[in-house]
Amino acid sequence: MPRLFSYGTLQQDDVQLSTFGRLLQGSKDELPGFEPSLVPIEDQQVVAATGRTHHANVTFNGRNDSRVIGTVFEVTDAELEAADRFEEPANYARIAVTLASGKHAWVYVSSPRPPGVIEGASVAGNSPSSR
Repeated sequence: MPRLFSYGTLQQDDVQLSTFGRLLQGSKDELPGFEPSLVPIEDQQVVAATGRTHHANVTFNGRNDSRVIGTVFEVTDAELEAADRFEEPANYARIAVTLASGKHAWVYVSSPRPPGVIEGASVAGNSPSSR
């Protein structure tokens, strides 16, 4: 089963219910080598609807002492596709990462992608698996 690491809205119950049709069960984890950042929301309709001017994001910096706290969820392939559709309007790309726990997971980052990372590739050189 794929794993999905969330540091933002996919941790919210209302977002999970509307995106996946169920509440996800997850565990706390950390994303090393990244730091929290913000991305301006360019679509004024989204700004008006949400009351927010920025999306939460993470930025790759490669530092071992940098970590982003979040939750890792096990999801189905169909739920991963639903998450892709949810994140697409914000211009997020899904990349593979290795979490502090050693688990491999997918995470969404704002495009452009971190240096040297292509969609579906891994910052740590591994693709997510159920290891």
